[in-house]
Amino acid sequence: MNAASADLLVEVRAFRLRNPQVRYVDLIALDIPGHFYGKRYPVDMLEKVAAGSALKLPQNCVLLGVQGGLFKIGDYCFNDGDPDAVRRLVPGTLKLVSWEAQPVGQMLITSDGTATPIEFEPREVLVQVLQRLRTKGIHPVVAFELEFYLFDKKLLDGLPQFPRDECSDDGDDQPNMHIERLSRFAPVLDDMVETARAQGIDTTVITAELGPGQFEINFGHLDDGLRAADWAALFCRSTRGVALKHGYRASFMAKPYLEHPGSGMHVHVSLYDADGNNLLAANEQQALRHSVAGCLELLPFCMPIFAPNQNAYRRLGGSVNSAARASWGYEDRDACVRIPESDAKNLRIEHRIAGADANPYLVLAAILVGMEQGLENRLDPIAPLNEDRSSGIDFPLDILHGVRAMQQQRQVREGLGAEFVDVYCENKRQDHLALQHEISVREYRWFL
Repeated sequence: MNAASADLLVEVRAFRLRNPQVRYVDLIALDIPGHFYGKRYPVDMLEKVAAGSALKLPQNCVLLGVQGGLFKIGDYCFNDGDPDAVRRLVPGTLKLVSWEAQPVGQMLITSDGTATPIEFEPREVLVQVLQRLRTKGIHPVVAFELEFYLFDKKLLDGLPQFPRDECSDDGDDQPNMHIERLSRFAPVLDDMVETARAQGIDTTVITAELGPGQFEINFGHLDDGLRAADWAALFCRSTRGVALKHGYRASFMAKPYLEHPGSGMHVHVSLYDADGNNLLAANEQQALRHSVAGCLELLPFCMPIFAPNQNAYRRLGGSVNSAARASWGYEDRDACVRIPESDAKNLRIEHRIAGADANPYLVLAAILVGMEQGLENRLDPIAPLNEDRSSGIDFPLDILHGVRAMQQQRQVREGLGAEFVDVYCENKRQDHLALQHEISVREYRWFL
């Protein structure tokens, strides 16, 4: 047994001692659309996996569509024999699931770090980007912020209803940033935060956002970008579970209401050298400007990552703090890339374009590739919105145009991996076409 297996075995045995009532552990990983897949293992079998027994799942689980179906993507899924691929346990992620009727455990698994990693697995894509940056002496510090909506647990004719609390029969009537909304929904929000912390996630500020039943919860900054993305993924899972336990439905859908703001995934990124110096602040913030320019240049070609479905594009433009063009600015929430006010040590970008339902591993990978391109090519950004409110670069506003742009862009293919880009784009295209396989009531009303 090697040192890594020995440490995993210690982790599993310690978990069993703390939680003797747990009989099963869910081994989970994030697929391309951002859903968890996996297997439920008896906890005694988990010890064998930790000790070095093989852990295999079908490779094509990563390729599942939004509804769980498989699409023909090159030779994958239907011409490859549906092969298994080796996974490994992610150390430090074995935690108790407290929101289900019977207590179980959960633990992240991944193909990265195995002998044959899956090139298009989202976590592996981010691993490759982070490793490349590390060889260049660049160490990101990352923090995610996630907005989400609470709904009543029951849908009405398939449509979401405002969340009900004991003080209101008509739903959430509290305005933006109103502290009373936090008080009225304190039981479920407190449980979400405490459950996330039990998962090892450093949750910080809670905000009542503009939409009815809309909230934002922030995470602490991490010098491990991979772990930061793990936090974002696991938070979505636990938040949905806790909401159901309290009689609500939590959703990270990017635009659930046309008349209210959408939900975003905001990502704060700083870059440091090995000695802890903030690279973005050096030379009168030249590296910051290069990083911003790189993000803006590649943003139009990464839109299928930032807006991964048709609904996500409804969030862009025409509403509060949501950009319709690639732009940047100091302390400007209308910009895709915002520079928050801070001292030199904490100087960072806040990337604001992604919808809350985007895949956090891929969002962070795309942001870092943009910053990397800007630094290497010493790009200069367009004028900030503070100087010119019309400044900006057009980007695709529908999924099919976005897919075509992404698949053909050389720097994106090199930065994220050509195999990943081809697989991802075809997955998004097939998902979108599957969504269209229904004639809506409006079509009949307009065209019958």
